Amino acid sequence: MDLKEYFKRIGFTGLYDKADLPTLCTIHKLHVMTVPFENLSIHCGERNTVDLKVIYKKIVLDHRGGWCCENNLLFSWVLREMGYKFTMLGSKVFNKVTNEFSLMDTHLINLVEIDSKPYIADVSFGLTYQIWEPLELIAGKDQPQAPGVFRLLNDGERWTLEKTGRKPLIQNEAFAKCSLVNKLLTKTTYSFFLTPRDIDHFLEASEYLQTSPESLFTQKSICSLQTPTGFRTLIGCIYSEVTFNPQKDVDLYDMRKIPDSEIETVLKEKFNITLGSKLTPVNN
Repeated sequence: MDLKEYFKRIGFTGLYDKADLPTLCTIHKLHVMTVPFENLSIHCGERNTVDLKVIYKKIVLDHRGGWCCENNLLFSWVLREMGYKFTMLGSKVFNKVTNEFSLMDTHLINLVEIDSKPYIADVSFGLTYQIWEPLELIAGKDQPQAPGVFRLLNDGERWTLEKTGRKPLIQNEAFAKCSLVNKLLTKTTYSFFLTPRDIDHFLEASEYLQTSPESLFTQKSICSLQTPTGFRTLIGCIYSEVTFNPQKDVDLYDMRKIPDSEIETVLKEKFNITLGSKLTPVNN
């Protein structure tokens, strides 16, 4: 495993002799702009793993993406190699359908300490929820970024991440009522405690997420990548190109259905992904 190969993968060409906040912000943003959040392996008859060497090969050498236990575990290795002081944490994802948090920690994030200040680094939530740069761990503070205004709320020992975004404006009338677009302006993302975790803590969650019929990740094939002007997604056969327009306080959604014969081309051209096995697009 070679840190320089990771930097090459994300396009980082700067200096990294100091574990400071500007450098962390740079690599965090580059990661979400170049490495997709995706679960395509489990819809190609493959398995996701928490083996760091396997994840490194998949994301860095094979130019794939991954979900949180892959992207954020790889990012924790990057933090370690660069000399940052960090702690892996587990978080419970909020389900907008049931209006509840998940029972187990299904999402891995990293807490990074710089000059005695803690920050949340998360390069793998994807879609409209993705932070582009680390968030300062401070309660109630609005932290504006291109996707919207993020804030961390504190209730005793529990922290909760939420985001206030802009109104989604769907360009194609056929998708006006599409359930893939969350029209709530303020969205709860996940909650977490500051309890240090190792990767074994996520083994049960990783198994559940890729095998249970109740898991979002078995119900939908997802590929998402942030762009300088917004983000793009492929969920099942539905492709969305989203452009942020803060001047008009809207996010523009250009959505269309992709024929099966064009899925591989879209993955290559829009996400720079080439799959080794046949994908079965799913959107239940």
